[in-house]
This record gives sequence, structure tokens and C-alpha cells, in this order.
Amino acid sequence: MTPAIDLAKKSGLDYQVHEYTHDSHAASFGLEAAEKLGVAVTQVFKTLVVATDTGALAVAILPVDKTLNFKKMAKALSAHKLLACKKVQMADPKQVERSTGYVLGGVSPLGQKKRLKTVIDMTAQEQPSIYVSGGRRGLEIELPPMQLANTLAAVFTDITDE
Repeated sequence: MTPAIDLAKKSGLDYQVHEYTHDSHAASFGLEAAEKLGVAVTQVFKTLVVATDTGALAVAILPVDKTLNFKKMAKALSAHKLLACKKVQMADPKQVERSTGYVLGGVSPLGQKKRLKTVIDMTAQEQPSIYVSGGRRGLEIELPPMQLANTLAAVFTDITDE
């Protein structure tokens, strides 16, 4: 189906696939997913790709109704010895698509062409399961946050604005 679903299946993850009809006029892909799937926004997570001041790319996974705090993300990457950096910013969309193999709005943390260092917002640990993109708009994968973290060798920490 998608590289994300292929990886979930191959890794033996406890996952479910959810599809909905994507509205191309939706202002927020993540909020649209929560609404159309009838789940709380605290369970739906977006996948953002950032570029560090050294040029490396990394992934931030956070609730769709939250904003990524660039300082916290840079600190998390350095503190957890994932990447040495002082600053991060949103990565160039073309660079994101080349690196992940996914189009914006459908970037999944799973099945990326090149596995990037990943940080998941700590609020994911409060949920029995979370929803992340399945690799295209209108496709979500629901899975336990710990399984996602283990599969990606990701860390949990606070990366959102208050």
C-alpha cells in the first residue's frame, strides 16, 4: 500500500489503518484527520521535518493542535546525542520530499527513504495509541506510541510550545 504500511507489517507492529476522503481545501491536514476519523486531536500526531544549522535533517512528531518549539527540538537532538546542533528550522519542502519519499501533508515517520533522527513529543506517552500519517493524505496509521518509538529508535521529550 505505502512504504509506511509495509514497514508496520514487516515489523510486526500492532497497528490499524484508517482511511478518509481528503479535502484538498482543508487548512490543516492533521485537524482534518482528527475530525474525519472522529478522534481527539490529542491522539493525532503530525510529522514535521526540520533542518539543523549543520544541514542535517531530523523528524519531529507532535500533536496536530500544537506548534513545534525550534529551541526545544534543537536541545532535544543535542541532549539525546541524536545530532549536534544549536538551531533548527523547517526543512525545504523539496528536500523533505527527496529525503522521505513522501509529499507534504502525507509525510509518515515510518518507511522513509532515508531514516532520520526522530523526536516524539512526550504527550504521546499519555495515549494508548496515536495516529500518524500512513504515507499519503487521507491515510492514517494507529499504533501504540512505544512501538513507534522503538521502530524509529526515537526519543520522547517536550518539543512543543506551551
